[in-house]
Amino acid sequence: MTEHAIDVGALCVNGERLWASLETMAQIGATPRGGVCRLALTELDRAARDLFVEWAREAGCTVRVDRMGNIFARRAGHDPHAAPVLTGSHADTQPTGGRYDGIYGVLGALEVVRALNDAGVQTVRPIDVVVWTNEEGSRFAPAMIASGVFAGVFPLDYGLARADSSGTTIGEALTQIGYDGEEPVGGFPVHAAYELHIEQGAILEHARKTIGVVTGGNGQRWYEIELVGVDAHAGTTPMDLRRDALVGAARMIDFADALGRRHAPHARATVGMIEASPNSRNTVPGRCFFTLEIRHPEASVLAEMDAALRAQLAQIAEDLGLAHQIEQIFDYAPVPFAPECIEAVRNAAQQLDLSHADIVSGAGHDACYVARVAPTGMIFIPCIDGLSHNEGEAITPEWAEAGANVLLHAVLASSGTLASQASP
Repeated sequence: MTEHAIDVGALCVNGERLWASLETMAQIGATPRGGVCRLALTELDRAARDLFVEWAREAGCTVRVDRMGNIFARRAGHDPHAAPVLTGSHADTQPTGGRYDGIYGVLGALEVVRALNDAGVQTVRPIDVVVWTNEEGSRFAPAMIASGVFAGVFPLDYGLARADSSGTTIGEALTQIGYDGEEPVGGFPVHAAYELHIEQGAILEHARKTIGVVTGGNGQRWYEIELVGVDAHAGTTPMDLRRDALVGAARMIDFADALGRRHAPHARATVGMIEASPNSRNTVPGRCFFTLEIRHPEASVLAEMDAALRAQLAQIAEDLGLAHQIEQIFDYAPVPFAPECIEAVRNAAQQLDLSHADIVSGAGHDACYVARVAPTGMIFIPCIDGLSHNEGEAITPEWAEAGANVLLHAVLASSGTLASQASP
């Protein structure tokens, strides 16, 4: 038995094996249009979990499951007492979801473990590959519930009691599929955490960049707004005597769009739902309800946007003679990722000579909650036409391999490697 030095810089994943794993997993819940329907804690989710656990154990990992059903597959480190490096994502999908949202981050992390095994590399710290429960929030609301419990955002009892439309709770569903684990949820130190994910937008593809170095996640504020005027006859009511609630809503929609553009490139402003009443073709609408949401990675800009939209709503209501009400129903603070994790991702992309750009996550991810309890970073790869939460969601094998290689080297930077490895 001899010892020889590890050339860490030359390590790489097996892209063909990663792609084959993705294709195999995509058959669990496959839809006729090429997507995946694998709702959280269904029998299909159980099957995906079982396959992951099988693969993880074949890779030499020990598996544990916590009380929210989060799965942790540990590759042992040289120091068993050292805090682990955590990496992974989720396996559940939207009802008409794609083949890569979430699961790419899980199987990319598993491929990191397999690649380290292939090279005979031992890390100083353990590596935990995680599968988070119910990230999508499609069957059980809210989204990211299990990582939220892990991070102390939600109490365990709250998480287990969340129910689907039929009244089945998360706790009951976990028992039904056999993933009601006994491990405590969270409470153990994590040295660093990384989540690999498809971008779910078109920024990287348009910029012709392969890797997104995610610097943080957008803060979000959601509002429900009601404007109330007077129902009136469309033919007999002169324009200057109308109190048209829908006109007020239209002006707010236009203002919201302009507000988002004013704070480009990171701002988002969206009206996603609108209901006019009485919804009759020859009646001036006397009431209009609509939702509005704003997003930005800086709290100060969010506050500025909030003040602007409230002032504009009041002005429009005064101009049109409308009563108005606005209720903020959700406030999600911006999430800055850890500088050391951002740098590890950026350095990995540079080392691998991959085109890359800093990017802010417009969507929520489990990493955004994990960032509350551990230094955290994210890696994005492009998805074709920016399409996600859609059966047509697609990536290329080359992108998948590149992102997993960046993850491999970021994890190595945080986990550390021994100076040599044993060989016969």
